[in-house]
Amino acid sequence: FSNTHTHSLSHVESSAVISHISVNPLMSAAAVDKCRNVRCQTFTAWCNSHLRKAGTQIENIEEDFRNGLKLMLLLEVISGERLPKPDKGKMRFHKIANVNKALDYISSKGVKLVSIGAEEIVDGNLKMTLGMIWTIILRFAIQDISVEETSAKEGLLLWCQRKTAPYRNVNVQNFHISWKDGLALCALIHRHRPDLIDYSKLRKDDPIGNLNTAFEVAEKYLDIPKMLDAEDIVNTPKPDEKAIMTYVSCFYHAFAGAEQAETAANRICKVLAVNQENERLMEEYEKLASELLEWIRRTIPWLENRVAEQTMRAMQQKLEDFRDYRRVHKPPRVQEKCQLEINFNTLQTKLRLSNRPAFMPSEGKMVSDIANAWKGLEQVEKGYEEWLLTEIRRLERLDHLAEKFKQKCSLHESWTAGKEHLLSQKDYETASLMEIRALMRKHEAFESDLAAHQDRVEQIAAIAQELNELDYHDAASVNTRCQGICDQWDNLGTLTQKRRDALERVEKLWETIDQLYLEFAKRAAPFNNWMDGAMEDLQDMFIVHSIEEIQSLITAHDQYKATLPEADKERIAIMGIQNEITKIAQTYGIKLVGVNPYTVLSPQDITNKWEAVKQLVPLRDQMLQEEVARQQANERLRRSFAAQANIIGPWIQTKMEVKPATIDDGSVSGIIRHSLLQHVRVGWEQLLTTIARTINEVENQILTRDAKGISQEQLNEFRASFNHFDRKRNGMMDPDDFRACLISMGYDLGEVEFARIMTLVDPNNTGVVTFQAFIDFMTRETAETDTAEQVMASFKILASDKPYITVEELRRELPPEQAEYCISRMTKYIGPEVALGALDYISFSSALYGESDL
Repeated sequence: FSNTHTHSLSHVESSAVISHISVNPLMSAAAVDKCRNVRCQTFTAWCNSHLRKAGTQIENIEEDFRNGLKLMLLLEVISGERLPKPDKGKMRFHKIANVNKALDYISSKGVKLVSIGAEEIVDGNLKMTLGMIWTIILRFAIQDISVEETSAKEGLLLWCQRKTAPYRNVNVQNFHISWKDGLALCALIHRHRPDLIDYSKLRKDDPIGNLNTAFEVAEKYLDIPKMLDAEDIVNTPKPDEKAIMTYVSCFYHAFAGAEQAETAANRICKVLAVNQENERLMEEYEKLASELLEWIRRTIPWLENRVAEQTMRAMQQKLEDFRDYRRVHKPPRVQEKCQLEINFNTLQTKLRLSNRPAFMPSEGKMVSDIANAWKGLEQVEKGYEEWLLTEIRRLERLDHLAEKFKQKCSLHESWTAGKEHLLSQKDYETASLMEIRALMRKHEAFESDLAAHQDRVEQIAAIAQELNELDYHDAASVNTRCQGICDQWDNLGTLTQKRRDALERVEKLWETIDQLYLEFAKRAAPFNNWMDGAMEDLQDMFIVHSIEEIQSLITAHDQYKATLPEADKERIAIMGIQNEITKIAQTYGIKLVGVNPYTVLSPQDITNKWEAVKQLVPLRDQMLQEEVARQQANERLRRSFAAQANIIGPWIQTKMEVKPATIDDGSVSGIIRHSLLQHVRVGWEQLLTTIARTINEVENQILTRDAKGISQEQLNEFRASFNHFDRKRNGMMDPDDFRACLISMGYDLGEVEFARIMTLVDPNNTGVVTFQAFIDFMTRETAETDTAEQVMASFKILASDKPYITVEELRRELPPEQAEYCISRMTKYIGPEVALGALDYISFSSALYGESDL
């Protein structure tokens, strides 16, 4: 039966388990015994650190696992899973069966066992027992720290190096001699719990004191039992690597668990705070809704009372009471109704943003219910007001209408004051086009205002008519005032139309002038450029060496003079545009202000420059004729010189046997210098490009840091971790390097969890993880997202992986307010073998995000 477990160990170590526990054959028998004793001590302490959670422990690792019961219990504690029910008999085959159940479970976790059978464990084979325990340690304490067969050790080592890097006299390179002086262990503790050890007082020459300090602090405050002996470590040339790894892995899990517990507690506090605030808003809504509905219920009967009083004084008192209701009693209720709707919308928004179900008020207290009740109140209120006014108007209608007439007349006369004078102004005669358009817009606004006041004039006329129909005693003065207002209104309409006509006429004239200004600018600019070029050519210096060259210049000048009549026609046309502008202004009495808005050239500029061109033409003629005479004289001299040269030339030829050669050194050096400058320029441009790219990358990291709310220290740590595992130095990690990177940062990963993370950082299955994807994932992890599953996972961490949590654990891990909130709302956990006071955190977390009565 035990032969079913003869497999190789994968995902942990490739060699046989026995090789892990075997000792160096060159060691002495005493050294071998000492090494085995150290491992027994370490492995026993490690097992007891887990078994005590179940209320038991072992005394002798060689004997206490022989019946398989505590071995199965150990596996259940460290895995959080239930194993098959053990055989309760005491016979040998019962023990073998129990051990085989444990070995089967180990194999089901992907561990292949080599040369370890149930019979050896039952028979108390110490070597096999230690090999089995080491296999369990590797699988459940160290394997998930990395990926490949040696990366578990590498990941744990890297974690230690990262955590102890800032500490003096600490240089962790392995799991044996690097830990002999005890400083590395003390540094690990101080890095996570600086309140437990004063690292500055530790001395490298006191290794036993350092080790014992670390052992005592870890056991007392970190719940890590003492697994090693300080004297054995110090007095052994090379301490046992497996024992050191086992002990150090406890620190990794303790601190990783503490960080996870703190994160979980913070997430739970955040979720509970949101829930408490939502509940407060719900209760406040219910309270305000009840009070408002009750007030409406009491007020409607009072407003429905239509029993008329017999005296004017009594009716006036009713009216005063109604006004008090409008001024004093109703406004606070209007604010309450508005605040109620605001609170409801705010609450629904908060629930939606926090993934909570929508709030459903009690029956009859929906916002629509309150709106309907309020609508009924206002309808009754309106009827009551109309009834009151009807009753009172029977007695005071005439005075009321007269006062109303006076008020409206006063408002209208106040508004019309000065309007006729403004409409009669002729300010548009001296305005520019832009000012005309502004006046037009202002006039259009006045016309809109005038139309809006038409209703008031009609109301005044209607009130006057009603006063006449009711035989008002002062109807004559009313009619006089009303007629004056109507006559003035008609006059305002006439003046308004006249001003509009005048503005439109002047605007059209100015648009014509503006178009002429634009045409002047379009034609004057090229003509001015032509004159500038002509003046430049006419004043251009020339150097000629022959009659032919000067004749060519004369021909070109003659051609230029031939274009002058056509140019003069263009000038006359341009000046004609300006004359047209002047004519329009004079004909219609428009005062031209300012200059042409489209050009800086004035007609005088064109005239002055044209006169200058005309003056330069004869001067150019004179210069060319003088040059012709000079070249003719030079031609005669050249001919005379040629005749003399023909005589003396042959003699000179005999004297010139060698023509000295010249080398254009300047040209060669210039070429070399130019080439070097080109190389420098290209290198400079490449440097600028690299700097710009680096700046952009840093800016993107800063944006990521600010948007995600992570600190600069966290961003630096992320960058350092990524660079360390970017083994190819190409800005990307493959999945194995990425997993090792996460483990080095404290993540406790399983296959399923790692597969989930890979879908986040590599959604397109490219097989690599970029730095940006890595940063996005790490910022999401540190941003403490808020989902039901994450809240459950956080409670599970606080509950040490149990499906329930106790009152003591809640009060220990959470602030008092949040702890009591959870205790008061969590239901009792129902299940086998649960602790007293166990609470169901799973249903509580689901209620926070699902349908609930909260």
